[in-house]
Amino acid sequence: MNATVSTTIFAVFMVGTVGLGLLAVRRRTGGGIAEWSVGGRSLGAVFIWVLMAGESYTSFSYLGAAGWGYNYGAPVLYVVAYMSCGYAVGYVVGPMLWSYARRHDLVGITDILAHRFGRPWIGALTAVLATVFLLPYIQLQITGMGVVVSTISYGAISLNWGYFIAFAVTTGFVVVSGLRGSAWVSVLKDVLVIGTLGFLAVYVPLHYFDGYGPLLDRLVAQKAEWLTLPGHGGDGAGGSGLGTAWFVTTSLLNALTVVIFPTTVAGYLGARNADALRRNAIWLPAYNVLLFIPMLLGMAALFVVPGLTGAGSNLALFRLVVDSLPAWAVGIIGVAAALSSIVPMAVFMLVIGTMWGRSVLSLVPRWRARQKGAAQVVVVVAGAGALVLTYAAPNTLVRLSLISYEGMAQLLPMVLLGLVWRRLTPAGGLSGLAVGVGTVCALVFTGHDPVWGVNAGIVALAANLVVALVVTFATKADADQRPDADVLARDSLASLDARESLASLDPRDSVDSVDPLDSSHGIGVTPASSDGAPRSAASAD
Repeated sequence: MNATVSTTIFAVFMVGTVGLGLLAVRRRTGGGIAEWSVGGRSLGAVFIWVLMAGESYTSFSYLGAAGWGYNYGAPVLYVVAYMSCGYAVGYVVGPMLWSYARRHDLVGITDILAHRFGRPWIGALTAVLATVFLLPYIQLQITGMGVVVSTISYGAISLNWGYFIAFAVTTGFVVVSGLRGSAWVSVLKDVLVIGTLGFLAVYVPLHYFDGYGPLLDRLVAQKAEWLTLPGHGGDGAGGSGLGTAWFVTTSLLNALTVVIFPTTVAGYLGARNADALRRNAIWLPAYNVLLFIPMLLGMAALFVVPGLTGAGSNLALFRLVVDSLPAWAVGIIGVAAALSSIVPMAVFMLVIGTMWGRSVLSLVPRWRARQKGAAQVVVVVAGAGALVLTYAAPNTLVRLSLISYEGMAQLLPMVLLGLVWRRLTPAGGLSGLAVGVGTVCALVFTGHDPVWGVNAGIVALAANLVVALVVTFATKADADQRPDADVLARDSLASLDARESLASLDPRDSVDSVDPLDSSHGIGVTPASSDGAPRSAASAD
């Protein structure tokens, strides 16, 4: 009976999710790949906020964060640290990437690199490399949603079927609705996430411990090791190795990487204007407060469901839910967790499809005019590949996340340095990339992460940067004849200051009169209407 109630609620919400995606695009059948992949560049501040917040709150937050809180304790706080710092970096980087892509009609990170270095094959190479490091993240979401489906069904649905349901629902959803549908569903997801976590933050301590006071007293008295770095296990032989150096280097690496992560860039490029990105960079850290709840409840589970090991620790929070709440409540919490998988998984799959449709398959003449169709086919293939990986090579959720970030971090010199420094050559950037990726793979897959107590990805990034600079200065400058204004990104903050200065001089001398392609103005703004929206943008929903 319990399984019937909870799975019925879950099924109804999944059908509603697909329906909401269809509703989001009901009047937007045109627009090609730009409409499908970046929402026609017309999403307002609210949709961008929920979409980018949705990327930060995934199945990892319900399962992996609780699992790491259960296994190690304090080290899991790196998630809050890097995301908050990453939003600060994004205040500058987001508008810079948005204006660059808008100026040159680009729809993704591979487009940006291909345009910057003037070589389409660099975009194709980046798409292949990014796909390799994004597939584990899709696998992470499939694994997380499969665990949720199996758990809330009280075991009636096996993990294998749970994985397939995750793949089928998300693939169908993203092929039909694109980025705009993901933004709409993010609203529903955020309402459920805030509501369910707020409820659990009160319910679990009261139900199991008679309040936070007794819970925290027990943690301090019996599990003090979980409350300080390096957490449970220590730094010694056989320990976690997640000490202060690891915490600082992982937070730094991820804070820099998250702003150029392909899914983050997709969110940037979907914005109606750069100001929406700046406002979101200010307010998004507030969403991270919710992450403390599964982390703390994961440690609370140490006293209620002891003995969970390996991937089973990811069930720490849901074991508390299933053991104490009625089936209807379990179903609703399961829906919130499932949507926390669907939204980011949809964006990851969409980004992979866009990268291949735009940068790889478009190199084939017969596919050039059908980029959107090619991208949608790639979405299905990528989802199926991640599903196969889920069956064949399961792993714990956080480890998959770390591999993705450490690999994607190796694009940082080519993207951030390349967009502000003309001298960086393709040979230099690619040489550094090869060394960085090779170092990451060598360290991670031989079990040397952390290495010397620090994140393996930042060691690889340091080697990447050194090689890129050495090769750049050892080779001739690129013969690209384009002016700097066509190659480099303009400073987003300088552009904002210039725009404000113009507006303060004379109301008639506004950004409406500025040609964004006229370098004599010295500022990088998009022609705007009276309400500040770009003239070419579709109206926001």
